Amino acid sequence: MALGEFGRALTGQALDSAKNSVLDAIKGEPAKKPAAPAALPAPAQESIGGIILAQIQAMQKSLKEDQELVVQFRSGEEMLRIVEIFVPSPQVFVLAGNDGQQRLTRIVAPAATVQLICKVLRITPGTTPVRLKIMTPAPRPPAAEPAQK
Repeated sequence: MALGEFGRALTGQALDSAKNSVLDAIKGEPAKKPAAPAALPAPAQESIGGIILAQIQAMQKSLKEDQELVVQFRSGEEMLRIVEIFVPSPQVFVLAGNDGQQRLTRIVAPAATVQLICKVLRITPGTTPVRLKIMTPAPRPPAAEPAQK
């Protein structure tokens, strides 16, 4: 009679569980907490650099044909007009632009510390608007396994 044995086993487990609960209450031990649900994976946080670049790209994308986005960076007394942002990693920006005397200048800075001034300006009719160039490194192909002899 497998069904009868199964019933007795369930009854025994239920009685043991009830007995342990009563004994724990008498002894003053805290009740056992149910198992904690599996931890949910934390949502991936986007880097500050990625957020800054996305905002700049969104501003540039919404421009009309007779507008340009002027991006500037101030370092002390010097104001640079940025024409290119190279992103070697999500935490580092290399800003390239022209200073007041039109000399090419580059700034290497942590993305978290970069403060850019962005202005939408109308261009003079007949001129081509300057578009900010954002460059990221090309993904490297996986290294090939050396040929076995």
